[in-house]
Amino acid sequence: MPELPEVETMRRGVLGVVGATIANVKRPPCTKKPISITPAMGTFRRKLLGKQIIDIARVGKRVVLVLDDDSRVIMEPRMTGLVLITDPPTLDHLRLEIQLENCEVDTLLFWDRRGLGTIRWMSASEFDEAFSRKHIGPDALDIDWKILRDCFATSRRAIKVALLDQKRLAGIGNLYAAEILHLAKVHPEKECDELTAHQWKKMATAMQQVLTQAIRYEGSTLGDGTYRNALNQDGGYQSKHLVYAKAGEVCGTCQKEEVLRIVQAQRSTFYCPRCQKL
Repeated sequence: MPELPEVETMRRGVLGVVGATIANVKRPPCTKKPISITPAMGTFRRKLLGKQIIDIARVGKRVVLVLDDDSRVIMEPRMTGLVLITDPPTLDHLRLEIQLENCEVDTLLFWDRRGLGTIRWMSASEFDEAFSRKHIGPDALDIDWKILRDCFATSRRAIKVALLDQKRLAGIGNLYAAEILHLAKVHPEKECDELTAHQWKKMATAMQQVLTQAIRYEGSTLGDGTYRNALNQDGGYQSKHLVYAKAGEVCGTCQKEEVLRIVQAQRSTFYCPRCQKL
């Protein structure tokens, strides 16, 4: 699933459509696995036609179009989805086309190679209920160390696994969890209820540093080239990774130990055993 910096970059990239009127909504022909669009396409189209986009927001790993009737269109890219304002990587995987008027941008696109993404229209009340604190945790960019600690302190899960729980904390995915823990010098297998106040503070600081820098560099485009920004260009943060996907390489922080790879909750974790002692 695209992580917070990638989705935040998509959100910023499409801010230019604010003020546009939705002239048409099309589901292009696609022979690939269909994505979920809710409600059904005919109703979805009627809900959007003629509406003005008054804001572009983000909820965790989702891009949100705010319409002038206070309803929302929630685009969840998941692993391979992209929200674009330019030509897509391929036409074969183009899933939704929103044509715009009164705007320098002609079209807003949703592209998804694997078809795991979802698009939903919701009324204001439905949106408030679906994304209340009952269902999604506080945003990773907006919390201090005490809130971070309160999200996880009673859990006996490994901290790396816990950080991926969107119901506890919204926006952090696998890649950035590894980078945050390395910068904070916290071992990924350390159980949450064993962490000290000092470690929670270091993690909160590292979280802001990693995510802010990743957004500045417009996210991480890895070897598979899946992630692209809203202009269909590579991100640049992959050149700043400290441990992610660097197993077997000498740690750039301590310059002494090799980065190790382990598997936690079926996801790869990378860390330095010298910098991040258990």
